[in-house]
Amino acid sequence: MPSLTRVPRSARKPVDDRRAEFERRVLAAVEELLADGTPYTEIAVHRIAAASQSARSTFYRYFPDKSQLLIRMAELATADLFEAAERWWLAEHSGRQAGVVAAVRTMIAGFREHRSLLLALSEVAAYDRDVGAYWRGRVAEFVRVVRSRLETELAEGRISPAIDPQATAVVLTSMVERAIAASFSSGSGVTDDALAEALGRAIWLTVYGDAPSS
Repeated sequence: MPSLTRVPRSARKPVDDRRAEFERRVLAAVEELLADGTPYTEIAVHRIAAASQSARSTFYRYFPDKSQLLIRMAELATADLFEAAERWWLAEHSGRQAGVVAAVRTMIAGFREHRSLLLALSEVAAYDRDVGAYWRGRVAEFVRVVRSRLETELAEGRISPAIDPQATAVVLTSMVERAIAASFSSGSGVTDDALAEALGRAIWLTVYGDAPSS
């Protein structure tokens, strides 16, 4: 006679689905705990586990320490940000300056949604070796995307031959990263729309402002 309490194997959630659901709960819990200004380093694991309705044993099965937790939460929180930016760099740029403004606006909206976590990431990356290595690596991946596009544009004569693809990719990536972080962390009074317009214009003019006449 089949058990009346055991869930049939076919009805159980796949492992990936259970993990994704658990990670979403943990992300929401971490962001809630950070929202009142408490530094990430001062939030104990037992508080995160309790806020996400998870057992500590379950928590440690997925995250051996708080550095790995922050890295995974950052991966989840930044996925849409990087996707929006990479999509613009890989597109045809038919939308011209308005297109890059729209992409930056999407990035800013994503940053605002996960503001507390991403500011914590920026802070912890400055002194935690694992978190710092993760973030530098993620930014370096994006720099490669930008550099590759600039190299293509340069080879096809669509941008000024004076542009150095690697240096320009580093400058543009750092500019966007720091401008968004500074705007959100310092209470600059700059609106999201104004920031998107300013960054979009700066990116467009840097890349195409002195392009050869067609």
